[in-house]
Amino acid sequence: MKLSDVALFVACVEAGSLAAAARRLRLQPMAATRRLAALEAELGARLLHRTTRALSLSSAGEAFLPHARAMLEAEAGARAALCGGGVTGLLRVAASTAFGRKVLAPVATRFMVENPEVRVDLLLGDGLVDVVAEGVDVAIRIATLRDSALVARRLADSPRVLCAAPDYLAARGRPARLSDLAAHDCLARSGESHWDFVRDGQAARQRVAGRFTSNSMEALTQACRDGLGVALVARWNVADDLAAGRLVEVPLADAAPEPQGIWSVLPTARRVPQRVRAFVAALERGLGA
Repeated sequence: MKLSDVALFVACVEAGSLAAAARRLRLQPMAATRRLAALEAELGARLLHRTTRALSLSSAGEAFLPHARAMLEAEAGARAALCGGGVTGLLRVAASTAFGRKVLAPVATRFMVENPEVRVDLLLGDGLVDVVAEGVDVAIRIATLRDSALVARRLADSPRVLCAAPDYLAARGRPARLSDLAAHDCLARSGESHWDFVRDGQAARQRVAGRFTSNSMEALTQACRDGLGVALVARWNVADDLAAGRLVEVPLADAAPEPQGIWSVLPTARRVPQRVRAFVAALERGLGA
């Protein structure tokens, strides 16, 4: 089995098409087609379903993909060991939009400067990413992470705060206790009906409602700045706004927001590439953990 053909298969999955993979690897389209067909013939299975507009993994392709990546990582590791090289290869990182823009992008930039053989594909969005299906090396999640079949490691705390704009508090008053939130416009995620708190050491849930909801935390934070209501957000996300007085923290006398953490999530604990280990370590240092 030729590693160059295996690399073509992996590139097809990452690029989303055979043509894009061929361009990335500087191959003629017909040559790429023949090499992929040769690999499938050698394995005795179709790895990819291909049409003129779409490409998708077959069940055999899904089973082979982690092994293919492991083969390429082993080759890269061997080359690095022989050449005295450092961290190399493509690193695909997924995170929420706000955390990616404010925290992760600067860390990734420094990491690339320190490791010039690394390429980074930063995938930002507020939806939950399937790290296995989308070929993500590491996802960064801000959550109270519960049971998962994935490999998760807590990198740092992510405390949350209730906050609102000064104009909103002047017009509507300041909530003092947990139950007071029921009388306020709360800026919740789309479909979210409760916020989680800790009261007297026990979990407590408070029903919330408001005129504005969104699936984007950046949109909710902007609405909070604009005086549309009370928001429950990560402190790192509004630290500048609190310091500048654009937002005001609203502590409650009888409860505090449920603490969350910043987690790195890997698809597997086996054969973790050196670039992934190095990036997670760099992020942990950047978070001051």
